[in-house]
Amino acid sequence: MLKKRIIPCLDIKDGLTVKGINFEGLRNAGNPIELAKRYEYEGADELVFLDITATLEKRKTFVDLVKKIAKELSIPFTVGGGISTVEDVRKLLEVGADKISINSSAVKNPQLISDLAKEFGSQCVVVAIDTKLVNGSDWVHVKGGREITNLKTLNWAKKAEELGAGEILLTSMDGDGTKNGFDLRITKLISKNVNIPVIASGGAGKIEDFEMIFNKTKATGGLAASIFHFGEVKIQDLKNELKSKNIAIR
Repeated sequence: MLKKRIIPCLDIKDGLTVKGINFEGLRNAGNPIELAKRYEYEGADELVFLDITATLEKRKTFVDLVKKIAKELSIPFTVGGGISTVEDVRKLLEVGADKISINSSAVKNPQLISDLAKEFGSQCVVVAIDTKLVNGSDWVHVKGGREITNLKTLNWAKKAEELGAGEILLTSMDGDGTKNGFDLRITKLISKNVNIPVIASGGAGKIEDFEMIFNKTKATGGLAASIFHFGEVKIQDLKNELKSKNIAIR
């Protein structure tokens, strides 16, 4: 059985870590390099870096910043935002990223998933899915959650796996930043229907939320941002608590 992973996320805008609610109302959450160092020290299993406005601003992700952060890390480091070619990925891997996360570009060009998996291996390719419940159905959203697509979330998750994705980062836009708990319904649905690891994201507010997501769904990772950035939950406390509940943690 895959051990569960605790994954802090750095949402980056203009070189700073930011955090909002339901993808809106962003506020500054600190220096990404300092936060990365802290999470490494506190025992995070992995770190995710998402340049959240790169696609919207039609530019590439901040390679220099990725390089500086990677230097501080020995844990797996996933980078996303504005990645649309094999060459983009090569550059990021060269400066220290371990995995890359694609979202809007994968929706626009699904072949990119296969191309990257072929070139760098499936273990390197994370397909990020931003999902929202609209009129009773789960729909994939792109461009930092600003645009709804005609893709149903479950169909797209299965397709991403088929094309060679090694992992899915599933963010519930309804839960994002609310601290009301992970979206158990959608996470359960997706993690039950694919055979690759699913990281749950959006809504973590307390230790019990991680306990719930790991006990009630097949998610292998729990990702959170603000509760870690602002010190509301300490990673070591979280891991100790989960271990005491017999949840297999890295």
